This record gives sequence, structure tokens and C-alpha cells, in this order.
Amino acid sequence: MSLEVKICGLASPNVIDAAGKNGARWAGFVFFPPSPRYVDARLAIDLAAIARSHGMETVGVYVNPTDRLLDETAPAVDWIQLHGQETPERAQAIRAQSGKRLIKALPIAEAADVEAARTYEAVVDMILFDAKVQPGTTRLPGGNGRTFDWTLLEGRTPSLPWMLSGGLDADNLAQAVLESGAKRVDVSSGLEDAPGLKSLDKIAQFMNHARTLGPKEQTP
Repeated sequence: MSLEVKICGLASPNVIDAAGKNGARWAGFVFFPPSPRYVDARLAIDLAAIARSHGMETVGVYVNPTDRLLDETAPAVDWIQLHGQETPERAQAIRAQSGKRLIKALPIAEAADVEAARTYEAVVDMILFDAKVQPGTTRLPGGNGRTFDWTLLEGRTPSLPWMLSGGLDADNLAQAVLESGAKRVDVSSGLEDAPGLKSLDKIAQFMNHARTLGPKEQTP
């Protein structure tokens, strides 16, 4: 079994084509204006059509979204990824309003951060574990190229599906999967030549590695 891959921060047709042709399962669109990977609703709808033509599912990435933003971008997304300070109650309300499947991103630096996933198990469909950033160092909650101690996930992951994120690239992917037991990974900055500028070569290289890797069998 090969890894399932979400490529996040996609913003142009040629990059979407590369992700699809190389076997990515999810295409991620960032709806957070401070990000260099930001796309607006109109562009995302056009890109989503290309992604879906390749059989990919689309994921909208939001940081504390308003109901209006969720409504405007709804046609472009199959999944909603919450990357801000959304509570379980807010996540539940978004799920009810949108009818979409939900991913909750959680910043990880220590074991207690992993345990926080338990509070979201009843209201989301997937957890994404990402590296925690120090307050004041960046305005971006993700896509910063930072990793965390992947062994923190061993034996502590939630019962629902989960995904590993945070500083992944072709060079560290094998180690990340070995230490965490991940079945699904999310990659963004590790496929870029500059912030927001995806490399077609890096996409192909990463996906080639992903096809050769599988998760630990005992990891849920």
C-alpha cells in the first residue's frame, strides 16, 4: 500500500495537472490571504474542475473562517480543513452548515498536543498533525517548512483517520513515515522553489517516493 498524498497550496493549472498525473489524492487550496499560496474563490472553482478531472478530491484550507467565506468557496471544495483556533463546537457548526467532510489541523510540539485530537473525534472526519510554530514568528499556521518529533504520534493517534504534515519533502519522507506510521501525508513548502511557487520536478520526485512507501501495519 502506497501513501495517500495531499498536495497543498496549489494555485495554477499546470501544477494541478502535475499533482493529478503523479497520483496525488487531494488538491489543497489555501483561502487565507496572508499566505503566498492564497487563491480566491473564483480561481479555486476553476482549479477544482481540473483537479476533479484527474480524480482528485479538493480541500479548502481555512483559518478561523467566516460563514460567508465558507459559502463563497463551497463549490470548490469537497473537504474543509480548519487550520486556526476553531473549537470542537465551531467545527461541528461548520460541518452542519456546509455538509462537507472536515479535517482539523492541530499544531504539535509535545505529547499533550497529540492528545488534544480526542476532543475533535466526534465532530471531524480526519485529523492533521502539523508542526507548532512559536508565537510571533510567522502569521502562517502551516506551510512553514517546520517538522516536529514524529515519534510523538506512535501509540497516541486518534481512532479516526489522520494525516501527517509539517516540513515534509522527498528527502525526509521515508523517515517521517517510519517514525510516525503515517498512512496519509500533506506536503506544501517541501515541493516549492520559493514560497508559493511549486516545482513540477519536486512534485514528481516526492510522488515517486510516496509510491514506494507504506505505513506500519499496526497503526490505525
